Amino acid sequence: MFSFFKKKPKVSDTPATDVNEAGATDTAPVEPSGATAIETLPEAAAPAALPEDHPRVEPTPEHVEPAPTESIAPVEELAVNEEPVSLKSMSWTQRLKAGLSKTRDRLGKQLAGLFGGGKIDEELYEELETVLLTADMGVDATVHLLADVRERVSLRGLKDASELKGALKDSLTELIAPLEKPLDTAGRKPFVIMMAGVNGAGKTTSIGKLAKYFQSQGKSVLLAAGDTFRAAAREQLMAWGERNNVTVIAQQGGDAAAVCFDAIKAAEARGIDIVLADTAGRLPTQLHLMEEIKKVKRVIQKALPDAPHEIVLVLDANIGQNAINQVKVFDDALGLTGLILTKLDGTAKGGVIAAIAKQRPVPLRFIGVGEGIDDLRPFDAKNYVDALFD
Repeated sequence: MFSFFKKKPKVSDTPATDVNEAGATDTAPVEPSGATAIETLPEAAAPAALPEDHPRVEPTPEHVEPAPTESIAPVEELAVNEEPVSLKSMSWTQRLKAGLSKTRDRLGKQLAGLFGGGKIDEELYEELETVLLTADMGVDATVHLLADVRERVSLRGLKDASELKGALKDSLTELIAPLEKPLDTAGRKPFVIMMAGVNGAGKTTSIGKLAKYFQSQGKSVLLAAGDTFRAAAREQLMAWGERNNVTVIAQQGGDAAAVCFDAIKAAEARGIDIVLADTAGRLPTQLHLMEEIKKVKRVIQKALPDAPHEIVLVLDANIGQNAINQVKVFDDALGLTGLILTKLDGTAKGGVIAAIAKQRPVPLRFIGVGEGIDDLRPFDAKNYVDALFD
């Protein structure tokens, strides 16, 4: 059943509209469930019956729609991590440096021996090559950086190993700078962002943080709970909606494409600026699920012909070079327009950004360096390299 979930809304007894597989509509009374009140879709914004050629994902044993009555866990049980008080007073640059501390310490120890002094020779370049490879930069990016650093050393007439650090920073900044393309949502309303990624990458959490980010710009946001596979995914997104006071469109199981379709129609009726559409996590090797997410994209296009305006892949920075394969497969399937790199504050080695820039330069829209709601920010190449080295 399609419903709006928002903070402290008015409870209505008006029947909600449900869209069945034939395109017809059924009605059923809506009752408040758990700790979250339910407001049914106003008549003016009610989802219309889908067109006859509206593609549907056939139910499989994994996602047969359950009975329409389902209690919803109280939001308090799904609370999102609060950021420490010490972080709240930090600037973004300070947060970035703090978030990359593990990566910087690991990389810094390796580079300290190289840049400590001595002459620049072939042995030094071989050691630098090893460091770059172990930092998850990949073969292509490493070869590129070494060639570029050699050229800079020659042009500047550098002799001492301590001077090599500046050349490497400049070379790395230049390599990843093309990924720095801030997301522009102007000119389209609603601006529809379709989110994709594997399970555990931090997709749903990134959606919640993006909602806060767009709200800070004065934009209205609506969330579509299109992850109808994972247990509690809908409730998790509702928790973020509650925290940000944002409307969430959800269905109790069933068709992810239909949820996104109705969310867009509701956003049009309400004059919403941004629609963030969640989708189920899937591995690139699950070909049947990759075909399904293509169908979700086509249904979004039926709801709004020029949508989705942004297709974002969420990547876990800790997976290293596996991120490259994910980018390639999802890009081939969907035509990615942006990336979000999460969990850089963990055991990530930081170099995967260079690998992406060299092999599949999809714009890196945002990076995440912590669990706080403000720890997802637009990617800045220079700030990132400075935080990584300094």
